[in-house]
Amino acid sequence: MKRHAVAVSNYITAFIIIISLNFLLPRLMPGNPLQAIYGEEALIAMTPELKAELISRFGLDKSLCEQFFNYLMNLCQGDLGYSYYYNAPVFEVILGALPWTILLVGAALVLSTTLGAVLGVEAGWRRGRAGDKVLLAGLMVLNGFPDFFIGMLLLLIFGVMLNILPLSGAVSPYANLTGVALLWDIFKHLLLPLSALTLAGITGSFLLTRNTMIGVLRSPFVLTARAKGLSPAAIRYRHAGRNSLLPVVTRAGVMAGRMATGVLFVEMVFSYPGLGHLVNTALTARDYPVLQGVFLVITVSVLTINLFTDILYTRLDPRVSYAY
Repeated sequence: MKRHAVAVSNYITAFIIIISLNFLLPRLMPGNPLQAIYGEEALIAMTPELKAELISRFGLDKSLCEQFFNYLMNLCQGDLGYSYYYNAPVFEVILGALPWTILLVGAALVLSTTLGAVLGVEAGWRRGRAGDKVLLAGLMVLNGFPDFFIGMLLLLIFGVMLNILPLSGAVSPYANLTGVALLWDIFKHLLLPLSALTLAGITGSFLLTRNTMIGVLRSPFVLTARAKGLSPAAIRYRHAGRNSLLPVVTRAGVMAGRMATGVLFVEMVFSYPGLGHLVNTALTARDYPVLQGVFLVITVSVLTINLFTDILYTRLDPRVSYAY
């Protein structure tokens, strides 16, 4: 309980710092906050009446402390600002793109962690043999490529050269698909960006599991399991493999943060309609409220995932709680 209280306290502190920076950065940029939020071109096109209305709406005629209080109150109500490009509240714009990113990042995180752990267990069990050397060399080479570059290669091979998978989007436009046909269409569009993120994230889990597995295989309880005559599969997964998962769980929380940023570039490559595509559009249109909203949602999501990872870690190994 003490460890959980300390962890929650740390994450609350980080959250306060994040929302404070999200509030202060537009006000620290050159020019006035309206220029930082809406861009110089939009500000020039505004009428004096509209400028006065926005100044009143954002509370820019009030002190900094009063502005920050109003900002917090708006956040509590789900008000992240208004997008002039989409002509809609930022919360609604993000809500339309968020499910696609959650689907992509969630599936990639589960697949890369699971595949990396399984391959790591097998490589650690066969340390020094041909299979271990091939896996280690292949994944180390793969680890040298960024996720968006892997995505571009997959796009060229399977989308352009072989023409067996869609080049962009999340669903086929104007197809009016329903039921199983719609799910299959979503899966086909998801496959390439999902493969890019999974391949980019698999090496870390593999190396952690392999190295931990090598150390665990020398433990006394593994020698005891061998002496009892247990099958190699039971020793490999039920005993040694299970005790090799702790660092992998920790890395899964860290990888969630990396994928949350890496997915932005992968979605741009495949024009996948998630937060990455939204950021690209907002950058082109200089829609700063959307950018601020997306970055806030990503950072808060990463903090939440890391908090649950921290709690899950103590569930897997209660001994960790006694370190506090």
